[in-house]
Amino acid sequence: MSDWPHHVTDRRGRYMRAAAAASVALGLTLTLAKGVVWYLTGSVTMLASLADSVLDLSAALITFLGVRTALMPPDAEHRFGHGKAEGLAALAQGAIMLGSAAFLLLQSAGRIVAPRPLEMAWSAIAVSLLAIGLTFALLVFQRFVIRRTGSLAIRADSLHYAGDFLLNLAVIAGIAIAAYGGIPRADGLFGAAIAVFIAVQAWRVGRSAVDMLMDRELSGEARETIFNIALGNRQVRGLHDLKTRGAGLRDFIQLHLEVDPHLSLKQAHLVALEVEAALSEAFPDAEIIIYVDPAGFEKPNLTVGELGHHEAGAIGSGARERERL
Repeated sequence: MSDWPHHVTDRRGRYMRAAAAASVALGLTLTLAKGVVWYLTGSVTMLASLADSVLDLSAALITFLGVRTALMPPDAEHRFGHGKAEGLAALAQGAIMLGSAAFLLLQSAGRIVAPRPLEMAWSAIAVSLLAIGLTFALLVFQRFVIRRTGSLAIRADSLHYAGDFLLNLAVIAGIAIAAYGGIPRADGLFGAAIAVFIAVQAWRVGRSAVDMLMDRELSGEARETIFNIALGNRQVRGLHDLKTRGAGLRDFIQLHLEVDPHLSLKQAHLVALEVEAALSEAFPDAEIIIYVDPAGFEKPNLTVGELGHHEAGAIGSGARERERL
């Protein structure tokens, strides 16, 4: 019974688009820079970092398209909106990350078995320092956007770059130990560690995406808040069949209120409006659907066919009674 909320989407949409565009710009910049340095040094650790930047660029493009689609308003064919495009984008990111991790493990294993000296190691360290600075700036902006939008796609992208921040520190350590510490196998070992880290992040991203796409319930805290708000209304005697889910910027809340069976239809409707208004304050971006049931009424557990037969029997009995009269 709640209208689709429009008043909060414009500013949040701008934040999400800006974060997605910044991610694309950073991914492109670091991919080009690391590609040049990997060509000059031949470091497998730098290759790992390059592969991760290629991954981030691909994921950023997917995120940009996913966010753009998710922000589209509902239409005749998508009455619940396009919010799940964020989940699809995040799931694609997870798949790309997992493939990248497998590739890096193979490359790192080869370098561990057959290590080789690095050339121009200083250039790899320099580009990694540049990446750390730019990535930190993007992370600060992404966290700002996530706090104000709750975007799954931006959160997944932020996980990539949080990983990159640590990854670039590992790149510096691996190259420094291999080139200047006299342990050439360190290059492959650090590359393998980075691959494992990427695989773990892929699992986290994919799990969150599947939760959204499978309509997982909102958190226990959110559901408890819904119960407390609804039952806080003096006219509400009970609540059942609470169903919730999230999709992009939107939460969906559906519930049945139990009220005094002697209330008029208008009075029961006013109770539902009061509860809806209270829920909208706590969940301003939610679409809320409320059904009103008379307290103490137990819905008969009948199928459609059984219900039709039951009603037909009642009508037949009434007709026979009229015949006797």
